Amino acid sequence: MKVKKLKGFRDVLPEESPAWIKLEQVVSQIFTRYGFAQVRLPLLEQSTLFSRTIGEATDIVEKEMYTFVDTGGEQITLRPEGTASAVRAFVENGFDRSNPKARWYYIGSMFRRERPQKGRFRQFNQVGVECFGWKAPGADADVITMLWDLFTALGLSGRVSLEINSLGCADDRKAYSDKLAKYGAERIDKLCDNCKKRLGKNPLRILDCKSPSCQEATADAPSPVDSLCDECTEHFSTVRILLDDQGVPFKVNPRMVRGLDYYSRTTFELLTTELGAQNAVAAGGRYDALVEQLGGRPTPGLGFAIGLERLILLLGDEWASADTPDVYMVYTGAEAFLMAMRLRRLLMLRSTTTTIDFEQRSMKAQFKSANTCGAKWAMVIGESEVEKGEVTVKNLAESQQQTLSINNAIELVSTKIIASDEE
Repeated sequence: MKVKKLKGFRDVLPEESPAWIKLEQVVSQIFTRYGFAQVRLPLLEQSTLFSRTIGEATDIVEKEMYTFVDTGGEQITLRPEGTASAVRAFVENGFDRSNPKARWYYIGSMFRRERPQKGRFRQFNQVGVECFGWKAPGADADVITMLWDLFTALGLSGRVSLEINSLGCADDRKAYSDKLAKYGAERIDKLCDNCKKRLGKNPLRILDCKSPSCQEATADAPSPVDSLCDECTEHFSTVRILLDDQGVPFKVNPRMVRGLDYYSRTTFELLTTELGAQNAVAAGGRYDALVEQLGGRPTPGLGFAIGLERLILLLGDEWASADTPDVYMVYTGAEAFLMAMRLRRLLMLRSTTTTIDFEQRSMKAQFKSANTCGAKWAMVIGESEVEKGEVTVKNLAESQQQTLSINNAIELVSTKIIASDEE
């Protein structure tokens, strides 16, 4: 009986991996320019980290986390999101005391036991950004602008839309939550069973519900923006002014409350109409109380996460094709094989990708493989080349060839390949 992968998990095969590699390179380039440094966080955390930060009334904590007791008797969880782990690392490593301003990003797997569908898996990958130490609205606008610049660099700015909102400070959120609870109670007969439970724990969740009856019942629900204090109103206004000034297009969505309890003030999402129900490709917001909540000194923070599987779907199959070798080593005979192996290594040390047939098949078969794999050049070594210490270099696209010394052959091919890559 064959062992198969678990439901909701997937293999990223070699023909897909170039897109992932290229995407991670673009992400690192953009984020580094904005002053963000990469952090690498553990996959496993104490379960209390997520129940305390994400919120016990959220679907993630109630239904979706992979939680178990290890052999030491400790209850642990595969991380369902990255912000809680990042804040834990920020506090545990003393950044809240020694260096309260930090800009981090990370790339890695998250785990949620959701219903698998297109663009949604139980093990999924995210790029996450966390910006600690800045309370001013300029930090919000800077992080959102960086996100927009990434999608612009990927050629996707015309295929996504940015929506923003503000939940205000803790007092604003409490006032809005009370207002929404009263509003929901007046329409409780129209709410689904889940939302009836949410109404008592976290009324904001009823705005997240995808049930048609709940969406209809909450269609004219009050907006959190109407409950903002003067300071939060000014903060949100400044964020909008700064985004306008940067030329970042957006619209205010008063129903956006996000699915995690730690958000405050600015929240935002990048949406697309091209992926069906999985329309959010990036989302985030501000979490000014989270560092203190995890035992650190009061430190404002904000960030976002991007779902890489959805982003790869948006980019499409043609965005990054599988790499083809620059050079195929063609040889005949045992001595030629040894020479081809030495030459191949010298080429690779010059950043030239090469491949070779280890089975010592006929030269005709090797040339056929060279054409099939898409190699640009062939370096041919036969008896004559071995005797003279030379190599025949063949341009496979143009069917032109010349015989050169080993050093000249390496210089010619590597120079041509570098020039081709820069075009």
